[in-house]
Amino acid sequence: MTTASTDSAPARPTRPARLVWWRHYEAPTLVLIAACYAAWAALIWWHASLPGWLLFVLGGYIAQLHSSLQHESIHAMRHLPRWLRQAIVWPPLNLWLPYELYHRGHSAHHVNFHLTHPDKDSESNYHSAPAWQSYGPWRRALYSANQLLSFRLLAGPAMRLCTLARGEWRRMRTGDFSHARMWLLHALGVAGVLGLVVGVCGMEVSTYLLCFVYPGMMLGLLRSFTEHRWSDTPHARVAIVESNWLVGLMYLYNNLHHVHHRAPSMPWYEIPLYFRQHRAEVLRGNGHFYYRGYGEIVRRYLFRPVFAPVHPKW
Repeated sequence: MTTASTDSAPARPTRPARLVWWRHYEAPTLVLIAACYAAWAALIWWHASLPGWLLFVLGGYIAQLHSSLQHESIHAMRHLPRWLRQAIVWPPLNLWLPYELYHRGHSAHHVNFHLTHPDKDSESNYHSAPAWQSYGPWRRALYSANQLLSFRLLAGPAMRLCTLARGEWRRMRTGDFSHARMWLLHALGVAGVLGLVVGVCGMEVSTYLLCFVYPGMMLGLLRSFTEHRWSDTPHARVAIVESNWLVGLMYLYNNLHHVHHRAPSMPWYEIPLYFRQHRAEVLRGNGHFYYRGYGEIVRRYLFRPVFAPVHPKW
């Protein structure tokens, strides 16, 4: 994968020499991957012993952590062979998104000049003016409501699934079956995951969807809710959201998103140290597009739109 940036990659944070081997062998990431799978297995095995609310919280956390590890495999883990770093995070614990499709779309997102572009940025929540004019009243109302954090968290996962299904259906209707192999492999992976969940651990599919898949998607949408906005300067389009270590670990510190866009291959465990060492420079670089934490985002945007859905330029 290649990425584009408007400035040179920042230097790595300074670390004691005795810790250099960590990065060379990807030890922190490999340990975290093992812990993620172990926690997932423990939750599905003992799911009946846990209250529903706790399974919802822990299941969502593990599902989002696994998605963060998939993101890490796209950008970092460069000391491992490509096939290995992809294979160890490939199992579709989230069920809905093929790893290869995520890889392709996210690569387009990292062309910084195109950030927030309604058509060229695969992760943009903006709409072009011509597209907006073509929408009917109900669709405009839906996309306007999607700018509220409350709506994004509750209905956003369902909207993402509908958008994905609609796009893939249109592709097949035009005779393009280039994704068929990818979906076949994904289906085999889903069958394996559900075989463990249902066949071995006795969990209902509906329970897994409600306590792992959906809350995991909700947490992913919380992170991405306001990490990008339009600005004439590409790096001022990328936010910094500080948080505690528990949330930071779940997102692999991708909440410090401007650092990630400046140096996409920087391992997750170096990002917080780099931010602490270069805090003033980082915040100048992104025009102080900054939040003190997700609590601030909730207070500001739970029932207020984060921005107008029509892109101000494209």
